[in-house]
Amino acid sequence: MRSIAIGAALSGALALAVASAPTAQADESWGGDTTITSVTVNGGKPIVVGTSNTVTFSASVTATDPDGIETARVFVWHGGPKEEDTDMTVPFGRPTCTAVDAATKTCVVPFTLDPRDLQKNAWAGQWKVGVDAFDKGNGGISLDAYKYTNIQRYSKLSVNASPEPVAKGKTITVTGKLTRANWETHDYRGYTNQPVKLQFRKAGTDTYTTVKTVYTNSTGNLKTTATAASDGYWRYYFSGTSTTATVKTAGDYVDVR
Repeated sequence: MRSIAIGAALSGALALAVASAPTAQADESWGGDTTITSVTVNGGKPIVVGTSNTVTFSASVTATDPDGIETARVFVWHGGPKEEDTDMTVPFGRPTCTAVDAATKTCVVPFTLDPRDLQKNAWAGQWKVGVDAFDKGNGGISLDAYKYTNIQRYSKLSVNASPEPVAKGKTITVTGKLTRANWETHDYRGYTNQPVKLQFRKAGTDTYTTVKTVYTNSTGNLKTTATAASDGYWRYYFSGTSTTATVKTAGDYVDVR
């Protein structure tokens, strides 16, 4: 087991159980009967982090053992296969556990992530999710990478459709900009060469339709033209990547006369 897996404070019988367990390595069980049945991080959604606001989220783990579960934990970390290759572990708090039955518990673990702790943009994307669980005897299990979750860079997107108003059948120009959080400089920089959908919603309707796909330039700017056929709302929509969050603008209304 990585040292990060034992980092949270333990007390009483649990501390004694951990101390008396064999020296644990990655992906190991001792006692032989503890099983992890499910792990969910942030409700299954990516964790999106900007440049200044602290992000809180939780993870849940369900574990079972014939002797009963004392506690179980989740840890989210980035790095290589060796303990010394760990880049960062997201700080986590004490789990709150609820019994499902005599053998099983579900434990919820709180996390707090400060953007200033994310030192490299290259860390955006896939992070490993480790778990450990301890039974009420001397058994337990530790898995360094039970599954994966995504920690993404927060993105921003703007739109402006003009002229307003415009004559029916005339051309409008739709501009905008796509930026994303830079964890190294703690500001927002243009996201280059990314496909962004220009979408239109006719006044009095509820659904946007994609008109075309526009690519951002070297500074993240967007510019395209479209024909003004009826009153309605124009917006840009970016579907995101593994490293960068999905974002869409509010609709910019154009009055067609």
